[in-house]
Amino acid sequence: MAKLTNAELAAKVEEILASMSLEDKAGQMFHAMAFVGDPTVASPMTGEITERMIRELRISHFNAVATAPTAEAFAEWHNQLQEIACDAGFKVPITISTDPRHAFADNPGAAMRAGIFSEWPETMGLAAIGDPETVREFADIARQEYISVGLRAALHPQIDLATEPRWARGGATFGESAELTSKLVGPYIRGFQGEELSATSVSTMTKHFPGGGPQKDGEDPHFPYGKEQVYPGNNFDYHLEPFKAAIAAGTAQMMPYYGQPIALNVNGEKIEEVAFGFNKQIITDLLRNKLGFDGVVCTDWGIINEHPIMGDMWEARAWGLEHLSPKERLVRAIEAGVDQFGGEFCTDLLVEAVRDGLISEDRIDVSVRRLIKQKIHLGLFDNAMVDPAEAAKIVGRADFREAGFRAQQRSIVVLQNNQIAGVAVLPLAGAPKLYVEGIDAEAAAKYGVVVATPEEADFAILRVKAPFEPRPKAFESFFHAGSLDFTDEAREHLLSVAAKVPTILDVYMDRPAILTPLIDAIPAIVANFGARPEALLDVLFGRVKSEAKLPFELPRSMAAVVASRSDMPFDTENPIFKFGHGLSI
Repeated sequence: MAKLTNAELAAKVEEILASMSLEDKAGQMFHAMAFVGDPTVASPMTGEITERMIRELRISHFNAVATAPTAEAFAEWHNQLQEIACDAGFKVPITISTDPRHAFADNPGAAMRAGIFSEWPETMGLAAIGDPETVREFADIARQEYISVGLRAALHPQIDLATEPRWARGGATFGESAELTSKLVGPYIRGFQGEELSATSVSTMTKHFPGGGPQKDGEDPHFPYGKEQVYPGNNFDYHLEPFKAAIAAGTAQMMPYYGQPIALNVNGEKIEEVAFGFNKQIITDLLRNKLGFDGVVCTDWGIINEHPIMGDMWEARAWGLEHLSPKERLVRAIEAGVDQFGGEFCTDLLVEAVRDGLISEDRIDVSVRRLIKQKIHLGLFDNAMVDPAEAAKIVGRADFREAGFRAQQRSIVVLQNNQIAGVAVLPLAGAPKLYVEGIDAEAAAKYGVVVATPEEADFAILRVKAPFEPRPKAFESFFHAGSLDFTDEAREHLLSVAAKVPTILDVYMDRPAILTPLIDAIPAIVANFGARPEALLDVLFGRVKSEAKLPFELPRSMAAVVASRSDMPFDTENPIFKFGHGLSI
């Protein structure tokens, strides 16, 4: 279809809007969760039936939860939802969104494992590479895979600045530097969207405005004990820099975070201490009026009603407005400038609010226009269906997987490479005897002779995760928070191996780790941000040159972390490794 002029686009939007009932319009303003599977049965995640949400609640935006066993099955599921909507008399096609799907994350509240898609390092790994062209390549490949199965909205990039080392969501960011994040977010958005939204685009929902990094004590506002967002360094503007770059790159959508700002002043004005999704000063005054963003604003998931997640009931993240009813919260969010509610499906409350005179239908029309306009730009009105056979050819294509593997190799950061008897430990040579932990023995056997004990080995290679304090409930346990110190047991084990054989330690850093007690005993230490064992071993054996740099600093102690200011980058005293550190071998 030829590109519409502005006048033609406006006329088409008004024509569609005029054909919609209030219930249809209300349905547009909800971005519910849909389990990838049979849409006629209740989702194991929410208990809701997708077909009912389409037919009865008139919802046409869904966040795809879980995955399908094949690309064909994923595409067929998408087409099935479009067919249900058509049969239900929808005036608009379905839009399917997704959290990140191309990496190693094991937090289902924030991302999903790659599965059938090509596999890349986490966003933090792309930051460690630091190359805008690699970021653009990733986004373009992900775009092609998404579109082939019907995914047309990305619930990313996440461009919060990880200035609080303990924060559980830091691993999905580009690190703590506003300059680096701003350099990489443009290529990310353009790789998904192109220079403007079109039938070959995946729209990006950039998050979490105005920056979710400065969490008190590093706790996350998914949970009531982590709701406070603090700025002890008066550094609010620093966290806005990446969002300015995202707006300049044309991001189609924006998601405010759950955080409740405490004692925050912006340009001399005290900001109301209510969560950002309800905050008119942040959404309308700052994001829309000052920064000029006119795209869709969608809340983070579950700010209106309490919801069951993995068997436990969690209260609505309506921080600062806990005393209000769900309907009152909904009204407050719309008054603040919100267009859409993530993870909610209470369309009846919105219809009631309009009929009770709490919100005008004209105000609803403002948001629905934005949503329809983006569906038009994405070409969904022209052809919403996808070809399952074509999806099978595109998703996980060999060259896409190879590009992802190369990025994994390039994202390994060599932190330390000391000498033994005058020779640096890395790169390893020949086919040494290897004692391994956290690495599949079959993979390690391609590089050396795997032995059963440290005493038999020439070298030990130990892969561990950055430390965290486990939390009790199922959903909560996926958020790695608390101390960055290794437990006594973990530390003693690593040191005991290192006392027996020259040791190489690889740490998966979804957060920083305190390496101080290990640095003198373990000669070679590297960091990864999601990498297959073969990608790591290629670097350790010198088959690939190391080039990556730390996208955050590694604190010397927990005392230094506690003393640092949550909103300030590079703020821990005398870090053991600074931002940008990385050795070449």
